[in-house]
Amino acid sequence: MMTTLCSKLPFLAAWLLATAANALELNGFDLTNAQIPATAIERGGPPRDGIPALDAPRFGSVQQARWLKPEDRVLGIQRNGVARAYPVAILNWHDIVNDVIGGEAVAITYCPLWRTGVALAARLNARDLHFGVSGLLYNSDVLLYDRETESLWSHILGTAVSGTMAGHALLRISLMHTSWQDWRARFAQSEVLSTRTGYNRDYTGNPYQGYANSRSI
Repeated sequence: MMTTLCSKLPFLAAWLLATAANALELNGFDLTNAQIPATAIERGGPPRDGIPALDAPRFGSVQQARWLKPEDRVLGIQRNGVARAYPVAILNWHDIVNDVIGGEAVAITYCPLWRTGVALAARLNARDLHFGVSGLLYNSDVLLYDRETESLWSHILGTAVSGTMAGHALLRISLMHTSWQDWRARFAQSEVLSTRTGYNRDYTGNPYQGYANSRSI
């Protein structure tokens, strides 16, 4: 019996080490220095970049956005002399728009599960950051990651929660969450995120339809 157990010890040790390593890594992200409970970080379903961020957003005029209904929700930003609207119907499919507004790198982020939008000045330590969707959630809130260091970031806090950027925060930029009717009345010359994203998505449909009313959730 003792001989059998001893012969299995190397395999048991290797299994324990592999289990510990897996517990500190999800979707390829290192969680060893996580600033939030690593055990509370969950896979949201799609893999890393399974929800594609928009890296080369196109914009049209208010007049060209005829597909939007007056009651449709948009995130609106006015910065550096530029007004831009980002329809939630598009953000539902992409979560992140890596944009440049008047020469300034800005990340427009949206969590469809929380229905919250946040705009972040995406420059830190003299370097512009570009964000992707990690496929991970914390308290049902999307975790972003920056492609430069692969650190995870809390969407709602604008703070890195793991990786080399852990503890760093980005400047939050004022953002309006309002109706299309209200935004276009305020900013008739606004630019509007175009449905010409390069991805084949039904921007008239909501992939999260019924989520808020789900009894199981």
